[in-house]
Amino acid sequence: MPLTSHRSDELFRLSQELIPGGVNSPARAFKAVGGTPRFIARAQGPMIWDEDGNGYLDYIGSWGPMILGHGHPAIVEAVQRQAALGMSYGAPTELEFRMAQLVCAMVPSVEQVRMVSSGTEATMSAIRVARAATGRELVIKFEGCYHGHGDAFLSKAGSGMATLGEPTSPGVPRGAAACTLNARYNDLSSVQGLVAAHPGEVAAVILEPVVGNMGCVVPTREFLAGLRELCTREGIVLIFDEVMTGFRLAPGGAQELFGIHPDLTTLGKVIGGGLPVGAYGGRPDLMQVVSPAGPMYQAGTLSGNPLAMAAGLAQLEHLNSHRDIFAALDAKGAVLADAVLSRAKERGYPVTVQRVGSMGTVFFTDKQVSSWDEAATCDTKRFGRWFWWLLERGVYLPCAQYEAYFISAAHTSEDVSRTASLMAEGLDAVFA
Repeated sequence: MPLTSHRSDELFRLSQELIPGGVNSPARAFKAVGGTPRFIARAQGPMIWDEDGNGYLDYIGSWGPMILGHGHPAIVEAVQRQAALGMSYGAPTELEFRMAQLVCAMVPSVEQVRMVSSGTEATMSAIRVARAATGRELVIKFEGCYHGHGDAFLSKAGSGMATLGEPTSPGVPRGAAACTLNARYNDLSSVQGLVAAHPGEVAAVILEPVVGNMGCVVPTREFLAGLRELCTREGIVLIFDEVMTGFRLAPGGAQELFGIHPDLTTLGKVIGGGLPVGAYGGRPDLMQVVSPAGPMYQAGTLSGNPLAMAAGLAQLEHLNSHRDIFAALDAKGAVLADAVLSRAKERGYPVTVQRVGSMGTVFFTDKQVSSWDEAATCDTKRFGRWFWWLLERGVYLPCAQYEAYFISAAHTSEDVSRTASLMAEGLDAVFA
């Protein structure tokens, strides 16, 4: 039976009168796949339900943070307990100290950490630290990587901007754009060339150590190791944006998985247990430039707010004490990827799957994707048809080719097996 969307359609129509584009973040708009976005009413475990009562197996998970699934009892209890004590004080709390203690214990390169309220705040602050510490202005990022909507990052960004076909954003001053240099992901020589062309001027190199914002793109270990060596030699601050990968790919994130440690790390999503949060941290000599310890100013009234800290602590403590979760998530990721790859190979479909652990992307191209120019060759129209075929059968994937899906610990083996079968059948449908 086709799913109904009357309530979502009406809410979207009304929302467009009051909210730009009808949504509060472009990635939600369904522009890449067409049609009306589903307005979600509730969620539990691996499931979400829309305002029309349709249920879906959720592989977005609020774009990554719901690693334990929706409504995990420990997180719900922590939020309820804290809400009764107060939602925000504008003053320090023990919760902030406990969160900092746990983050520093789990993330290999982080010795000191500052809480903020979003991933964008974290990345903006990290490059400000790098500039303050080095006395340099230029930042190197990678085409297709997305680090939030700060001025420095909206040049050849991935994710929503790639979906909307916008290579940069109006409203970004020329001076801000001029301080950002773009390199090619997985291409160390492109970084070396930029550094050589601007000797002594590059403050930072920032990247997603596993990309989630042009689809899931996996770095070569040689690429990451080469960046580490180059930045050390040239006095450049290496920043890993682990807003998506932190505490998802391993207890200590991608840097633990690959064994390569940055100078600064940005975090978000998972450390809030679903509530708005971000953080940046690294070596003490870098973090001590941050006010009030040092001269670099950064502040936030709701930074480290007790609700987010309570939720995030409950999630991180669970992950830290149940580390077998990561192997189980990896196994589930393999089931989905293997089903799609097997069907594509058997029938000759131009489709590939790339994943690390519980995050991945089905790319509608016959090439392995290692950089933005390769991701841009994907058949986005066919992806859109596949997305809708799955949505109508109760599987909720990211509504754009240039996004990663996420599996949660709440997805059962039966959930994943059913999804794997539907993904394979969906390929037959869209290539028929």
